[in-house]
Amino acid sequence: MDASSSSSSVSTLLWAGFALGCTFGAAARASRFCLLRGLREWLTPTAPQARRHGAPALQTFALALAVALLATQWLAHAGQIDLGSAQPVRGNISVVGMLVGGLLFGIGMTLARACGARALVLLAGGNLRALITLLCMAIAAQATLTGVLFPVRQWLQGFGLVTLPHATLPTLLQQGAGLPGMVALIVGVGLPVAALLAYALWQPALRRGSAAQWIGAVVIGALVAAGWWITGHVGIDPFEPVPLTSLSFVGPVAEAVLYLQVAVGRTLNIGPAIVVGTLCGAAAMALATRTARWEGFDSPARFAASAIGGLLMGLGGVLAVGCTIGQGLSGLSTLAIASIPAVIGIAAGAVLTIQIQSTIFHTQPEGLPA
Repeated sequence: MDASSSSSSVSTLLWAGFALGCTFGAAARASRFCLLRGLREWLTPTAPQARRHGAPALQTFALALAVALLATQWLAHAGQIDLGSAQPVRGNISVVGMLVGGLLFGIGMTLARACGARALVLLAGGNLRALITLLCMAIAAQATLTGVLFPVRQWLQGFGLVTLPHATLPTLLQQGAGLPGMVALIVGVGLPVAALLAYALWQPALRRGSAAQWIGAVVIGALVAAGWWITGHVGIDPFEPVPLTSLSFVGPVAEAVLYLQVAVGRTLNIGPAIVVGTLCGAAAMALATRTARWEGFDSPARFAASAIGGLLMGLGGVLAVGCTIGQGLSGLSTLAIASIPAVIGIAAGAVLTIQIQSTIFHTQPEGLPA
């Protein structure tokens, strides 16, 4: 592959990532897609925000995950992608590192009132609190990847090391448990999808939710599968194979901020392109729906919470190898065993922090307005 064709392939991949991000940003903004809001509603089902937004956000997240899981596994079954090379699928993991990283991320997103993806969507509508969260998240993530926190990452990831002979649930059922291929597929894929759809669609709240919530969840789930397909087919260099990736935001936000500072001699990949696309798509939707407005901090305490939350998300997201989207949707769509402790940690960290906030303040603080 000569230099010109290689450059063209990279450009095609970046534009595909940008389009993917634009669609995600628009769908997430229109549907108010947010796992943290769902956890708040689940813990306080009678709170005003739980009644006001129609369908509970946890059910829309379940619907998105069901679509992502079904579409991703269909692509793998059809031979369109090889999930064995997907980034979340790991044969060696640190269970302690994954759990601690997830806990830190969950605590951080609750303090900041937004995960990395949600903060991008809010920033696109003029929320300056989200800007502080994203900058702090990027600084902490880069420091954990290659900076002063790198020894901390090495130390934590040295605990609880586990070698997984079968890195995904279908391969575990088929090769480890000896189930026939179709039975393993039904048990490993069909049952989780059926359970998620049952939870999402058999609850009356989602059925009376707005069309934007329905459509947004389905679109976001489909985009996860599209991300795997794009990185498996678009702009591929046979001499430099790269792992399959899909929607994720901690590492890509850090990389995008770093590129702004030291662009000379560096090449872009699909991650920052998705980040920029998410900002553009969410901004367009905010303008179209007339929900864009400048918002700032109402107290120094709120500033500190946003900054500390961002720092914890940066550190935790690197340790957990993903965020609520990167592990909660993309990772789980591959049925990677490694994604399970990360997602458990994220949920546990968020629930614990919400409960502590409720005990201290005797109320559940509202999430960042969209």
